[in-house]
Amino acid sequence: MLVTAEGDWVLPESEEFLAALGDPRPDYDAVGFAVRNLGFIKFQLLDRLVTEIELHPRNVDLRALLAVERQLGEAVTKLFRIRYLQEQWHSEISASAEHTIGRLRELCAPVFEPPLHERFRAEPRKFSLVFGDEANPMRALAQKWRVSFGHFDPNVLTIAMQHQMLSRMMIVGVKPSSEPEWRFIGNGQRWLDKPYRFTGIGEKVENLPDKDYGGWVSEFYKSVANSDQPRYDTVTADMQYDAENGKPHRLVHYERLLLPWKTLSGEVFVTSCVELIDGNSTSGSVPSPSKSLPDK
Repeated sequence: MLVTAEGDWVLPESEEFLAALGDPRPDYDAVGFAVRNLGFIKFQLLDRLVTEIELHPRNVDLRALLAVERQLGEAVTKLFRIRYLQEQWHSEISASAEHTIGRLRELCAPVFEPPLHERFRAEPRKFSLVFGDEANPMRALAQKWRVSFGHFDPNVLTIAMQHQMLSRMMIVGVKPSSEPEWRFIGNGQRWLDKPYRFTGIGEKVENLPDKDYGGWVSEFYKSVANSDQPRYDTVTADMQYDAENGKPHRLVHYERLLLPWKTLSGEVFVTSCVELIDGNSTSGSVPSPSKSLPDK
């Protein structure tokens, strides 16, 4: 059996599973992909002797975890094995359901929290929503990332161009133990001065003209690169375009998809694609957390 990110139990290859996957005709290891990338948990009995739980802890939602905990409380086996992904697969075995539950909670504890800032806020969204929206221009790139298992090749840029995303795309390179650096900045990034779109290549993200924003957004790139997992957010940002010349801030709302790509050099490329949300204004401040953004 599988537990979806929402905590629902489904059978592999069932209509419910394919609906939760967002792909009615997968031609790849759909169960493996769901566990690695969509927060599903695989739960099975091995020869009626061992209960095995397989998961990628960084992606597991609390609802899925609680569903598994309830099932473990009714398990009839004497042994419990956790198989989990952290850069590579690990396996642990226990003779106690209580210990197994505690270990699962430890593994699934949140690792990255968006940095708090009075001018910027990011609200996480489910990555699966990208696949469920055929009108979403970011969907094709997400599908490419899925079928290529996150390996970067020239077709990534071709797909972005075909779906009119290249001008709104940015690529950041993240090397081990190094700060994120710009590798590509699309011409549509008009919140940056035109000269910076060229001179900024090779510069650290944290050194953006708006250094507050640079330091804030740099943490997201590092998190996505280090976790090897995508991130989909709705962002509110009070952008400071040119503080030295007294130009006004601009309050912007946008959806952002960050995808990590493996390269032959060992550097991780993180692509950032953005869709503006209607209602952007020219001045103002970030709304208080109690005011929700449009859920597009």
